[in-house]
Amino acid sequence: MIEKLLNILKASNADGFEITDTTTLAYEFYFIKHRLDQNRVRDVQHINVKVYKKLDDGKMLGSASGEIYPTLTEDEIKDEVDKLISRAENVKNPFYELNKPADFDISKNEKVDVSKIAENFVEAMKSVPETDTEYINSYEIFAEKNIRHFINSEGIDITFEYPSSMVEVVVNAREGEHEIELYRLYKAGSCDGENLKKEIAEVLKYGKDKLIAKPTPKLGKAAVVFPTSDAVQIYSWFVEKCNAGFIYSKYSDWEIGKDIASNAKGDKVTLCSVKNLPNSSRNFDVDDEGAPIYDMTVIENNVPKTFFGGRRFRYYLGIKDSYLACNFDVTGGSKTSEEIRDGKYLEVVEFSDFEVDPISGDIAGEIRLGYYHDGDKVTPVSGGSISGCMTDFVKEMYMSKEKRQYDNFYIPALTRLENVSVTGAE
Repeated sequence: MIEKLLNILKASNADGFEITDTTTLAYEFYFIKHRLDQNRVRDVQHINVKVYKKLDDGKMLGSASGEIYPTLTEDEIKDEVDKLISRAENVKNPFYELNKPADFDISKNEKVDVSKIAENFVEAMKSVPETDTEYINSYEIFAEKNIRHFINSEGIDITFEYPSSMVEVVVNAREGEHEIELYRLYKAGSCDGENLKKEIAEVLKYGKDKLIAKPTPKLGKAAVVFPTSDAVQIYSWFVEKCNAGFIYSKYSDWEIGKDIASNAKGDKVTLCSVKNLPNSSRNFDVDDEGAPIYDMTVIENNVPKTFFGGRRFRYYLGIKDSYLACNFDVTGGSKTSEEIRDGKYLEVVEFSDFEVDPISGDIAGEIRLGYYHDGDKVTPVSGGSISGCMTDFVKEMYMSKEKRQYDNFYIPALTRLENVSVTGAE
């Protein structure tokens, strides 16, 4: 199929092309409590093609992409390719070159054993400590082995494989006739059983505390600690601000070599893009456009060192030897967890939704469960919201030395922002 598609693209009127052929073998399990309700195996192939067309005497470049189904006949494939070329002629971007072959080492990763990954997830879930009042309601396991084959018209031709997994969990907590549910979605490469058990055990505790939570007091401006995966949104803001697409579109005014927060107090952020992050679902040899991935420092002590992103915007900005980053490692801060959890502050572990706007930096989240530390005691609280802006918080933020991984982000386990606006529920 790929050889046939390749020949059709070479004989077409396209001036360039990219083929991404991904084959996925997936094992899926659906449990009610710990009783297997159903399971299935998926073995699917997705072939995505992007074609390029030079326009206006080569000054402009159009592109269009779509999926080519493996079941199509040769004539049907030709028809789909012609449609893509026609669409590409209606898109005009300043010309840019596609990625070219480069010398690099393909990761010598072990072959993915998807059945073993699924088995490890099942065993990990069975070992989660439960009680009569805090327990697992249901869960679903998705374990995948992906084989990706990337080809482009410049001569790149590479194949690599990687695991990708997901677990959806619903936990229940009850006190008398009062019962609540909490939902969690965990993404990873393979199974880190100990980390998964730790996270679910924490959620079971959160459910218990949610039942006795008091209304969040109106705190005005207060320190807020982020100990869960919501902190990924905070560090994603730093990531997006260094995206070449954001820089070119002027959504970000950050500059290489210029401190993002002059005279900042507290900890400064050092963010690295890494090729391999243990247990990440995004350990790739090349990015989606065939550029080789390697370790590089993106931000060092609040100073951008380089920008990353797709080939088009990197070409416009003159950025060489970069790529679409996938895994991120944020250096730990200067404080221990005990020092982060010092004084009066609000620690939020459950939001109805938490967002950090990648352009403005505005943060917002409705509190479902938090812990108010007033210096003498700790009170579970619920209701109210937090708000503010990262452009202000980056001037004084603190990070723990201890770190924690959430799929493709390895970040400080605790992040503390000062002077956050906290509206209460009282």
